[in-house]
Amino acid sequence: MKIFTPYCFICMKNPLFRIFFLPAFFLTVLILINSCKKSSTATSSSVTVPVVITNGTIINVTSTTAQSGGVVTGFGNASVLANGVCYSATNSTPTIADGKTTDPIVPQNYLYPPFTSKLTGLKPNTTYYVRAYVTNSAGTGYGSVIKFTTGLTLTSLVATVTTFAGNGAPGYTDGTGVGAAFNSPQGIAVDAQGNLFVADSYNHCIRKITPAGVVTTFAGSQTLGHQDGPAATAQFYAPKGLAFDSQGNLFVADYGNNLIRKITPAGIVSTYAGNGTAGLVDGSTASLIEFNGPAGVALDAAGNLYIADRGNNVVRKVTPAGAVSVLAGTNSTTRIPGYVDATDLLAAFHYPNSLVVDASANVYVVDQINAAIRKITTPAGVTTTLAGGPSQSTLFNIPAGIAIDAQNNFYITDETGRVIEYTSANVIYILAGSANVSGFVNGSGASAQFNSPQGIAVDANGNIYVADQGNNCIRKITVAITN
Repeated sequence: MKIFTPYCFICMKNPLFRIFFLPAFFLTVLILINSCKKSSTATSSSVTVPVVITNGTIINVTSTTAQSGGVVTGFGNASVLANGVCYSATNSTPTIADGKTTDPIVPQNYLYPPFTSKLTGLKPNTTYYVRAYVTNSAGTGYGSVIKFTTGLTLTSLVATVTTFAGNGAPGYTDGTGVGAAFNSPQGIAVDAQGNLFVADSYNHCIRKITPAGVVTTFAGSQTLGHQDGPAATAQFYAPKGLAFDSQGNLFVADYGNNLIRKITPAGIVSTYAGNGTAGLVDGSTASLIEFNGPAGVALDAAGNLYIADRGNNVVRKVTPAGAVSVLAGTNSTTRIPGYVDATDLLAAFHYPNSLVVDASANVYVVDQINAAIRKITTPAGVTTTLAGGPSQSTLFNIPAGIAIDAQNNFYITDETGRVIEYTSANVIYILAGSANVSGFVNGSGASAQFNSPQGIAVDANGNIYVADQGNNCIRKITVAITN
């Protein structure tokens, strides 16, 4: 019996081809020919207005200038003719008929090409509405509107950087100011009395610094290990994140041990959560709980502890009763990193590194590889992006640490060499340092230099402290407004 192969169906000698395929083939050709006789209306109608997203933050606002921008997410099947931002002090939905910038046209071979715009000639103490625009042959597409206010006579914020403790060389010395020595300080926290506590990672200790700069060892024996008990004999393994609760207990993300440790005000160390095995196991049985490189910790007013479980790419929650669960991020066994704004386990992170909690129990996470600050509502676990992200990666570059003050302003360290303020009004200021510049220089603004800054904290007086990891010291930043 003859068996037809797929090739036989396209053979002119095959009767089945002549019976079934040829009529359909010629019908298709006729349709195509007929279509070609029509005008190009169909092609033209496929061109649509481009889609653009306005940057959610305004950068370095002064009395007369600001910086905004946008990200093109759809070109509308046509070349971009113009892009920039439009702005107005009177029109709450500005268009290109109002004030606008015209920026260089972004290359269209990128998936989400961003652009930035410098707004100049603004009026002091004036509220402006701004949004990104992109124009092609079909028209102009606009992003969402962002509102900001220029300063009254503000010309700049001056952030002055000094060395608070440590001498720049790795070591272990208790002392005062530059007479002390650290080895790769990471996390940092401030207690109610204004004392600083530092996770001295490579010394496997928790150090304490008084407001006068006197450094002592609060807990840890410089021996790598896992030992609970009195502070002087306790052992840690590369501790990282730190956070205080309302009773003065200090919680430690014991990174190398895959544990969460607790230190009472009297200096007694205990294991709060985790069994030391790297993994992701939730529940209420302490001996079964597993973390994977916990990097950051923060507490809300109810005593719930939130953990940036870096190795698992999730954010975990521990109730005061000790029940551990995933607040946001996938809890699958693969724990694949990603970047997804969603609810609960549908959200995705890539190396969450540190976090803080505001007065409303919202959790803000430094999503390091995604170059974003993410917001998680509680208890629902709805994750959104506050600022940054893969399409705006240069906004924060490699964010590492985050702190929040009483006015809900955020302070963020960028490992490439900057300290950034993100205000409650969605305005970003580069307080000190420069991106991709490493060094050990005290001074003001961009003249100051850091070397892989990590943890950050702000005290009740507005002083900012930075764990300058590569320089093995703690830096202090004071901010003043010049007119």
